[in-house]
Amino acid sequence: MTLAGWLQAAIVFGVIVLLVRPVGTYLYHVFEGKHTFLDFLFNPIERGFFRILRIDQKKETGWGGYMIRLLIVDFVLMFFAYLVLRFQGHLPLNPTHAPGMNPALAFNTTISFATNTNWQAYAGEVQVSYLSQMIVMTMFMFTSAASGIVVSIAVMRGISRRESKTVGNFYVDFTRAILRILLPLAIVGTIIVIPLGVIQNFNAPKKVTTVEGKTQTIPGGPVSSLESIKHLGNNGGGFYNANAAHPFENPNPITNVIFVAMMLLVPCAMPYLLGKYIGNTRQGWVIFVALFLLLVLIFGFTYWFESTPTKQQTRLVVNTSAGNTEGKEVRNGVAGSSLFGAATVSATTGSVDSSHDSFTPLGGMMMLWGMMLNTVFGAKGAGMVNVMIYVIFTVFIAGLMVGRTPEFNGKKIEGREVKLAVIALLAHPLTILAFVALSFAIPSARAAILNKGPHGITEITYAFTSATANNGSAMAGLNATGTYYCITTGIAMLIGRFAILIAMAAAGGSLAKKQIVPESEGTFRTDTWLFAGLLIGIIIIIGALTFFPTLALGPIAEQFLHI
Repeated sequence: MTLAGWLQAAIVFGVIVLLVRPVGTYLYHVFEGKHTFLDFLFNPIERGFFRILRIDQKKETGWGGYMIRLLIVDFVLMFFAYLVLRFQGHLPLNPTHAPGMNPALAFNTTISFATNTNWQAYAGEVQVSYLSQMIVMTMFMFTSAASGIVVSIAVMRGISRRESKTVGNFYVDFTRAILRILLPLAIVGTIIVIPLGVIQNFNAPKKVTTVEGKTQTIPGGPVSSLESIKHLGNNGGGFYNANAAHPFENPNPITNVIFVAMMLLVPCAMPYLLGKYIGNTRQGWVIFVALFLLLVLIFGFTYWFESTPTKQQTRLVVNTSAGNTEGKEVRNGVAGSSLFGAATVSATTGSVDSSHDSFTPLGGMMMLWGMMLNTVFGAKGAGMVNVMIYVIFTVFIAGLMVGRTPEFNGKKIEGREVKLAVIALLAHPLTILAFVALSFAIPSARAAILNKGPHGITEITYAFTSATANNGSAMAGLNATGTYYCITTGIAMLIGRFAILIAMAAAGGSLAKKQIVPESEGTFRTDTWLFAGLLIGIIIIIGALTFFPTLALGPIAEQFLHI
């Protein structure tokens, strides 16, 4: 560990903290139809769009109608994307002559990008055409991100409104999320990273002669436009199979730091946005600080473990003075790779600038831990929805401990909200652990593990954790391209996405109907640092109780073998 490494992280974290308030305020103004500095540009476009589609901006629906509209839009786009991937071999903009995907791979890829997971069971530069990269992968990077954001907005409205049967207009929120937030951010991000070396073209792969006299194929493509929305929308994946470790995607330490900041920008502003909705920004800052401390802990431990190679790694590598450099790009180093890894699992982005399969056992465990918690900021709105699960539990448990009525923002947390939170909470670990157990029970699924012993357990656990958390990163030590893993990880992505969003949208709708109760001596305040500490404790305890046995069989056992 070095001072320079910590300074790099401090700069990124500092910039994010400074941007929380302005970004959160802008988001609030966008979704509540208040004035923003970009109204002169977007108002005419928005009005024209609503007029063409005959959308009444003032007509709102309850949580059920809101989610039905979201599901219809998402599944129609999935069907369109599936057809494009199946028939891309017959479509234009295919200089690599990529054939159509087989049914299982097309299913997996479609579900992956539609659920904001971006798990890649394919090699991007070989198996996907430029057209598919743009109208399937890049398109979903906008729509899936917008879907997560608007559900969070619906839940926040439910918490803030009094005796209301509605939580908003899905079509209006969805349009504004793309037009006023994701699109301008992506355009600015693309303009920033192109001069820094992230390529953007439609060139076919070129064959060049290396200094050794051998032939190498260098692929091109519209990379920069995909990279910006990939990180800003917490999508993950990559134009190339090597993901953000590829020099065309992430050419230098500056782009590495910029992409980390992009991943954290919107998710970190969501707690403050909640504070704006409920009229108590202190509440937003309390939740932000709790999640921020968890992010710092994940980075700190990852950096520590990666800076301290195990004895086995020391025997295999000639020089370990810089830490565990295996699987890491020299330009990013241990610090940059640890920071990127901590951000990608905390913001459930899935973009990776190094091989997580080459991390130390405990460093890899921190990557797993971030996805297992699935609530350290998370991806944009979907992450905030996960946070609200733990907020409800913290309020409920604290109320039981001190004998006070469980309340949040003056609304009683009763049986219905707790049951919905339990459904959302259990969907995540049950999906992961069930598919891991099933995979070890099937011989052909076990045969896909490239490393035996504890590391193999870690690899297969990582795959289903990444899929269910809608993260998308991979350890790469598992051959997940077969039909079994394409289908099972696809199902895990669907459950991890929609089971949680639907349950928490229902909880938001339930809270919207309630009256706000005036604060009294029996009220347990949730905008205090005591509540922040309780929230951190509940998140860690529930995560530990749920996943410790699996971690003990995988990375922890592997660490003992390496001592």
